[in-house]
Amino acid sequence: MLSGLFKDTETLVLKTADFITSQLGNIVNQQIETKSLNSLVSFVDKKAEEMLVEGCMKILPEAGFITEEETIEKSADKEWLWIIDPLDGTTNFLHSLPFFSISIALQHRGKTVMGLVCEVNRRELFYAIKNEGAFLNGKRISCSETEKLADSLLATGFPYYDFGKKENYLKFIGDLMPKCRGIRRLGSAALDLAYTACGRFDAFFEYSLAPWDVAAGAFIVEEAGGIVTDFSGGDNYLYGKEIFATNRGINKEMAELLQSHFKD
Repeated sequence: MLSGLFKDTETLVLKTADFITSQLGNIVNQQIETKSLNSLVSFVDKKAEEMLVEGCMKILPEAGFITEEETIEKSADKEWLWIIDPLDGTTNFLHSLPFFSISIALQHRGKTVMGLVCEVNRRELFYAIKNEGAFLNGKRISCSETEKLADSLLATGFPYYDFGKKENYLKFIGDLMPKCRGIRRLGSAALDLAYTACGRFDAFFEYSLAPWDVAAGAFIVEEAGGIVTDFSGGDNYLYGKEIFATNRGINKEMAELLQSHFKD
């Protein structure tokens, strides 16, 4: 069943990616809305979400939805649940920076069973189906085999409205700087996770994220052999607004450092 659902969802995602690509560079300031502090949205986000929701309703009519732009009423109590971010990296898109994505996860009875993250510009489709592994454009991927933090390239995101943990966060990043090869902040959590799944990054961490930012990417990391937790090492990364995803080689070393800065 899931393989059939995936094929239909893949087609839908790529069609939506075509629409997003067609609008790149065409948005003017008057077409941009501010939902909250530094949280931007355009008609492209909304139209893309409408396309995805309409398509997903045809693929699995009985499913509920959690979506970023709320173009459909939230219905998280259904047996099947789509979690959708139609354009992760909206600010990048609005500034024509080519790093943004579509993220879709499908859950069954509260457990993710399928995830897709599409990097729109390079047409890279990262995906995973429960117990079948993770893939990039049809080729199997896995997390890196890096064993030392000193040899690692890391990714993160900066909080843009919730600054409650800012001091802890900056101190942690400052502590990491001399201990790794580098830290990147590219602007799409879904893609940061997908890049961790295929070994481009060795780890990704961020706080103040929503389920639609991480549901698909985190699942792909897990199916690629990685470890995904919240900052305390628990499993509340989907709704707990903290995510820490790594390969297996550096997880322990980096987790100890992370938790020393977020002891609460």
